[in-house]
Amino acid sequence: MSSSLDSSDNIALEGAPLSRHGLIKFLVPSLIGVLLFLVPFSVGDTINIGMGFAADGLKALLGEALPAIATLVLCLSFVLTLYVKAARPSWAQDSALGELFDVAPLWTVMRGLGALFALMTYFQVGPAFVTAAFTGGVMLNDLAPVLLTFFFFAAILLPFLVDFGFMEFIGSLLRTPFRWIFGLPGRSAIDATASWMGSGTVGVLITTQQYEKGFYNCREAAAIATNFSIVSIAFAILVTSFIGINHLFVPFYLTVVVAGLVAAVIVPRLPPLSRKPNSYYEPVGCQLQEERTGDQGLLRYSLGMAVARAEQAPGPRQLVRIALFNVADIFFGLLPLVIAIGTVALILAEFTPLFTWLSMPMVPVLEWMGLPEAEAAAPATLVGFADMFLPAVLGSNIESELTRFVIACLSLTQLVYMSEIGALLLKSKIPLKLWELVAIFLIRTAITLPIIVVMAHWLVG
Repeated sequence: MSSSLDSSDNIALEGAPLSRHGLIKFLVPSLIGVLLFLVPFSVGDTINIGMGFAADGLKALLGEALPAIATLVLCLSFVLTLYVKAARPSWAQDSALGELFDVAPLWTVMRGLGALFALMTYFQVGPAFVTAAFTGGVMLNDLAPVLLTFFFFAAILLPFLVDFGFMEFIGSLLRTPFRWIFGLPGRSAIDATASWMGSGTVGVLITTQQYEKGFYNCREAAAIATNFSIVSIAFAILVTSFIGINHLFVPFYLTVVVAGLVAAVIVPRLPPLSRKPNSYYEPVGCQLQEERTGDQGLLRYSLGMAVARAEQAPGPRQLVRIALFNVADIFFGLLPLVIAIGTVALILAEFTPLFTWLSMPMVPVLEWMGLPEAEAAAPATLVGFADMFLPAVLGSNIESELTRFVIACLSLTQLVYMSEIGALLLKSKIPLKLWELVAIFLIRTAITLPIIVVMAHWLVG
């Protein structure tokens, strides 16, 4: 392999030369994307990715104004939706903005609920089960500021990772192992890595965009979003600290990775995911090409795919338009849904015995598995469907370290939770229904719980 530059600005790599301009256009933005999304940095006691530090900086700058900003955004979303549906203004006809605000009646109701819950919580007016610190307060004061700042930078910076050839490069390199192990395209490795290093929501955001651009089919997008969107290492550290097992972080995260990988192999091969069609998003069709042709080496072919993609990347003005629409879509479309569904889920978890009743069959199962305090632990095995942090809240008062270890691991491997990931998936164009998310959550619980318990007895004792 030669890396010498010739006078025609081409680089010869085992065959037809690659454009030097195209190679630079692939390497520079992709390197920026990798540094922003996939490489964790340690600053003081904090471990995060570059984009995460930028989001934290904006969060610190805006501070206590973020809940008010979130409330304003939620109210604007509902008001503009009603205006577009009632007045049919010319600027909303056959445009992206029209698609954003002219939504189905269900989503209009959800935007109204999101605005109502935010107003009630911000001004502390209305029933306590909505305005309480651990229901509406969690959503508006804790989650909404994170989503506003994190998704602001994610929407703007994500093109560096997905639009300049890096997905094609990694996808071609990892095509064979990912197809063989998971039955998925190699580029899905980027989703998994972005989730582990940054955030599960970033992984879902990548997946939805790749589906809408024709790089994943329906089955692949659904499988990737519900099996690879694991929480970041930073959040895992937060869970272990809160539940009191931070001294067991290494065996804890090892257990999470092992159980998560086993589930990622099995779950996509079971209904409902296995019954998803292999059809692509209809407006764009299939845009994926990962099969290597000719006598080219794998690295040469992967570079060729990456450079070809980079040369077709949007220009600066188009990237700005895309980024601004992505930000608007997240703020006006996703945020109201997260607040509405998340608040309702937390109300059900905190103010009703629903999850206690639903988890009663889990008590003899946990006892059979040899877990102390099974009755106290049972609700924590299912309440994660409402919010991923709730199992840690319920489990923090359990005395048995073994049981707390199992609860913490399980909460991270169940993946589907309605306060964030579930709402994002329901809002996306990936065809996943609520009952399918429930089924996937239960299947993942059934697969990962025995693995976690066995490893817990081995590693914790």
